Amino acid sequence: MRNTLFIVSLYLILSACGEKSNEVKFISEGNPIVTDKFTADPAPMVHNGRLYLYVGHDEAEEGQDFNITEWLCYSTKDMKTWTDHGCVLKPTDFSWGVGEAWASQVVEKDGKFYYYTTVQADAPYNSKVVGVAVSDSPTGPFIDARGTPLITDDMTPNGPRGWWNDIDPTVFVDDDGTPWMSWGNGTCFLVKLKPNMTELDGNIEILKMPKFVEGPWIHKRGNLYYLTYASMGKGRETISYATAPSMDGPWTYRGVLTGMAENSFTIHPGIIEFKGQNYL
Repeated sequence: MRNTLFIVSLYLILSACGEKSNEVKFISEGNPIVTDKFTADPAPMVHNGRLYLYVGHDEAEEGQDFNITEWLCYSTKDMKTWTDHGCVLKPTDFSWGVGEAWASQVVEKDGKFYYYTTVQADAPYNSKVVGVAVSDSPTGPFIDARGTPLITDDMTPNGPRGWWNDIDPTVFVDDDGTPWMSWGNGTCFLVKLKPNMTELDGNIEILKMPKFVEGPWIHKRGNLYYLTYASMGKGRETISYATAPSMDGPWTYRGVLTGMAENSFTIHPGIIEFKGQNYL
């Protein structure tokens, strides 16, 4: 959820979020894709033949575990030549946000791009919340779509995680246009969204996933739905997954997908199909 499973970073002349004048291109030489910044929580999206990758920018200094301050965007047409679009959103772009740009995902629906984020919220929330911003472009500028968080701590059972229960949103739009959102830390939550993408459409349910920690990701392949998530391994997180015949379940645990990261406690999956290939 923090540090780096997928270290995707690149050269960037810093600019205000949403400005595109300082875009920089680079050639990837393999993993890690980019090497001049630490990034976290990769969320890929495909639109008009281009893969966009949204990540948190970790600026932790010596002695800090992490300090994720903004969300960056990169894109590519061939997985080789990449464009750095710079910062596209910050927690303070929400009037109620005060910091900590944790995991996020962007999805497109009806020509709009919706940025679902984890943000540390100011009073009266004083906890991690899920917010949503919207743009006409995959590279922003993104603006707060509601004026208030979408999910707050009083909407979900706290359990052992307390004030940071509501993190790591993933949103999936089904073939019939129905949007679904999953999120959570220690508990995996699932809810249907309204067609406007900014309101809940029904009750929040709990999915009992073995060893669930955080970082869920939903995608579909053929007629099968996949829920991939960070799970607890032997001292550090691994990635596990479950499948279901529909978003209503039943969900069947399928086991561990990857082992632990070598240099990070946390790990965060993002899965996408792009030009006939599947990427994790």
